[in-house]
Amino acid sequence: MLLPAKAEVARHLRRYRVWERVMLASPGDRTARATFEDSGYTLCVLMGKRCAREAADAAERYLHSSQGTYLQEQNGRPRTTAVVHRGPPVTVDRRSPAGR
Repeated sequence: MLLPAKAEVARHLRRYRVWERVMLASPGDRTARATFEDSGYTLCVLMGKRCAREAADAAERYLHSSQGTYLQEQNGRPRTTAVVHRGPPVTVDRRSPAGR
């Protein structure tokens, strides 16, 4: 999975938060609302989320974690380690039972 640059995510998250405050301060301002919704949409696209609030939360988590940790969190799977086999290699008898 490709992840956006953290600087880009931080810039769009700041923009989203600024327009959120502007929109909440003057809810009747259509320009503020439209710009807020546009910034939310951009954040959704960057973070791969359908809801602007989820995208903002994901951006916060992404900015405060390493890329590997963030990807594991998104996949919902714990990190697996390589399996180490000790001892002699196991041989498999590949002859069919009829040929014995």
